Amino acid sequence: MALPTDQITRLEAALGYSFRDYALLEQALTHASVRGGGRQRADNERLEFIGDRVLALAIAGDLYTRHPNAREGELARTFNRMVRGETCAAIARSLDLGPCLILADSEASNGGRDKDTILADAIEAVLAAIFLEAGFERARAVVLDLWQSWLEGLPAGAAADAKSALQEWAQAQGLPLPCYREESRTGPDHAPRFVSRVTIDGRLQAEGEGASKRQAEQAAATAMLRSEGVWRKPRRE
Repeated sequence: MALPTDQITRLEAALGYSFRDYALLEQALTHASVRGGGRQRADNERLEFIGDRVLALAIAGDLYTRHPNAREGELARTFNRMVRGETCAAIARSLDLGPCLILADSEASNGGRDKDTILADAIEAVLAAIFLEAGFERARAVVLDLWQSWLEGLPAGAAADAKSALQEWAQAQGLPLPCYREESRTGPDHAPRFVSRVTIDGRLQAEGEGASKRQAEQAAATAMLRSEGVWRKPRRE
């Protein structure tokens, strides 16, 4: 595979999913710009087509369940915010997807690794790869894990920044820095579930769960921010 092993490992940990077919993952990360120059390599456009539908169904189903009294127009507005290119690109950045992309040299030198459209298409293609390999329910679980903070109405980018926000809050309160500990890991290797505990000063504690250690720690940080009134859950319709 073209990607270094350490990049694959970091991406899989961030996604909470381990691929069996690395050729499929490579295709999901390959931009159409590589078609030029005589190189024969499958790009991610066809996968992006599928991933767009996987994402849409996962988000639509969650919104329908999460907001039982919302009208169709309200659901549509929230849905559009969840699946628009800017949101998908933000999710891709939280995974540090840019360095993993396979681009033509000209596209890479033109800032392609940080372009919203390229990042958005790539994360959708990755979701398609998970869907094709493991089915919709597994892909849906990854979507809801990655989009958790957006779906719960937390500040934009909270999924990537909860730990930073908690650290800043602790410092502002004159408290020691947060300490994280893995409480448990369950499930098979291809679909693990982690539980992490965050503690501040031995007295403030919260737990979080996720498909990776990183996501569990972010969830624990979010739980503590909520318990201290820093972030509040939005009221449901």
